[in-house]
Amino acid sequence: MTRSRLSAALLLASLALLLARPGRCEELIVSGAASLTAAMTEIKKAFESEHPGITVFTNFAASGQLLQQIQAGAPVDVFAPADQVTMDRAAQGGLIDPATRLDFTANDLMLTVPSDTAIVTCLEDLAGPKVGRLALGEPDAVPAGSYTKQALDKLKLWERLAPKMVYGLSVKQALDYVALGEVDAAFVYATDARMAQKRVRVVATLTDHAPIVYPAAMVAACPRKDAAKAFIAFLAGEKGQAILASFGFKPLAAR
Repeated sequence: MTRSRLSAALLLASLALLLARPGRCEELIVSGAASLTAAMTEIKKAFESEHPGITVFTNFAASGQLLQQIQAGAPVDVFAPADQVTMDRAAQGGLIDPATRLDFTANDLMLTVPSDTAIVTCLEDLAGPKVGRLALGEPDAVPAGSYTKQALDKLKLWERLAPKMVYGLSVKQALDYVALGEVDAAFVYATDARMAQKRVRVVATLTDHAPIVYPAAMVAACPRKDAAKAFIAFLAGEKGQAILASFGFKPLAAR
């Protein structure tokens, strides 16, 4: 069994056990992109405070991995990947209710380096001999990696830098690599760089890529439709937006 299939199977089993527990609260399962971890954890608390009859359980991973879990039958109610392409794939597979799809926040892509290094001052430095390893999310599974590839392709840097690349299973893993000094630089979201600002330094903001916009939608098989729709509305509402902003996410109007 491959790692992705095993991960999906384990999630399916654990969530099935969770849903089998007796209790009075309605239980809602939200699968979100790894970059949403901190903000969505706070949103969960705020949402539960306003909806005392609903308990939210969150699951965070790379967007592609989350989609594989849903495809494998994991009992997810709300899906919130970090890109439109992954959500489009979910829609094409009939895995979401398209009427509930909603863009709710945005982000930026940054080139970061360990805070104590000065060997990288711009993107062009990455091709130099002093830079040995670059971290990014796996482009085929991690939206941050896909955005990075788009930008580097347009800058004619992708093929030159490819031999130096170290792929992470999520953008969080790429951040860990640079924060721990295991690589010379990493491409991560602005929100991730902000969370690790004592350990990493931003060198450049990348712009030559598709807009980084996060959509959310109710999974088609969701049996808790009212709760799922309420959670999506909360994401786009005043309180949800304020929490996202406090973690460095950008309102869609700001792009």
